[in-house]
Amino acid sequence: MKRASLVDVQGFINEHPFGRFQRLIFFMCFVIVLLDGFDTAAIGFIAPSLLTEWHLSKPDLAPVLSAALFGLAFGALVSGPLSDRVGRRSLMVGSVFLFGVACVASAFSTNMGQLTVLRFMTGIGLGAAMANAVTMMDEFCPTRRRATVTSLMCCGFPLGAALGGLLAAWLVPHAGWRSVLMLGGVTPILHGVLLLLKMPESVRFMVANGMPVARIRAILVRISDEAISARGFALTESAPGTGDNGLGLVLSRSYIVGSLMLWLAAFMGLLIIYALINWMPILLKDAGLSLKSATLISALFPLGGVGAVLCGSLMDRFNANLVIAACYALAAISLFCIGATAGNVGLLVPIVLVSGVLMNTAQASMNALAAAFYPTEGRGTGVAWMLGMGRFGGIAGSFLVAELVRWHFTFVGVFATIAVAGALSCIALLVKQLAPPHVFRTAPDGVGSLSH
Repeated sequence: MKRASLVDVQGFINEHPFGRFQRLIFFMCFVIVLLDGFDTAAIGFIAPSLLTEWHLSKPDLAPVLSAALFGLAFGALVSGPLSDRVGRRSLMVGSVFLFGVACVASAFSTNMGQLTVLRFMTGIGLGAAMANAVTMMDEFCPTRRRATVTSLMCCGFPLGAALGGLLAAWLVPHAGWRSVLMLGGVTPILHGVLLLLKMPESVRFMVANGMPVARIRAILVRISDEAISARGFALTESAPGTGDNGLGLVLSRSYIVGSLMLWLAAFMGLLIIYALINWMPILLKDAGLSLKSATLISALFPLGGVGAVLCGSLMDRFNANLVIAACYALAAISLFCIGATAGNVGLLVPIVLVSGVLMNTAQASMNALAAAFYPTEGRGTGVAWMLGMGRFGGIAGSFLVAELVRWHFTFVGVFATIAVAGALSCIALLVKQLAPPHVFRTAPDGVGSLSH
């Protein structure tokens, strides 16, 4: 790099190894995703204790179990535009503290009303933190490794879910259900302190918003000392800009089709995942399996999230839209096969595992796809709104299966209907591939960029 040169920020990140500083950012963002998984699994384990202690019926649990999902959606939708205005760091730190404090407070709830409100607040904090973690990680990654690193980070969710289940299973008998919520709240508060001390602002956001050169240099020098000699910084986007920012960019003529298709794919994907997590044990038992077999086979489905790393690597090498679309298409086929093999445990085990790998991999990889689709001015909003719309799919999933059962759909019919959602996700990404944004933009350093 020439002395006193004008440095393109993404080019600078691309030219240097993914080093210690970026690995620290990865760790801090990974823990946020892990906390999301922990919270999702742990609340299910405390539900039986709530039934006993507060003398509730099963339908009484519906508000508590769904409150966090509504909060997650609301938190993501609100935080996205805010992060594109005020920055990623402040939203991330604040939302992690909100999540932790609300979770601790929920441990002292004395009735369902209090717990429902606090679960909603917990969801708001977690939804905002998750969206900003994805955006932050993407903006510190070399282009060639973005999908791989972001997808690896999202593997924290199934790991957190497994950890949440194991810890809750031990804590509830020994220390009561409130101890699970205390652990789920104290941990993010401690992590929030680490974020406050160590998490930097996104340098891409800082350049895009004309922040002081000295502040940008102080962050980039932690990637390489070469940043010391830069007299200024520029940003050449791989995704085209429109002159708008935040929601204006996401809904602009250039991005509206892609945005809608991302929302549809995420909605249908989470519809499938939450429908099967909540209902598969019941459906398999009703199909003739023993309770033990139904539970063990259903537990195979969430294990597939680790496949996102391989998918991320493929996304970095090939067309990302087509890679994830293929995962959704194969997932739809495997889901249909589950319905066709209900009476054969020997076939169910591998098919459920394969469908879990495909489905969870595709869904985790959507974060990297959304982050790469939008330029810096709208990336926070774009990622957050996709996650927020997807959460509504998770809410719809449980209600969908309940309605199908009420309408006396057969086992085959239920899974065939769920498989349609996977096909719709595939079609949505194929449409997105055919309608990319084509906008010529002049970067701050005068270099034109054409992207699709």
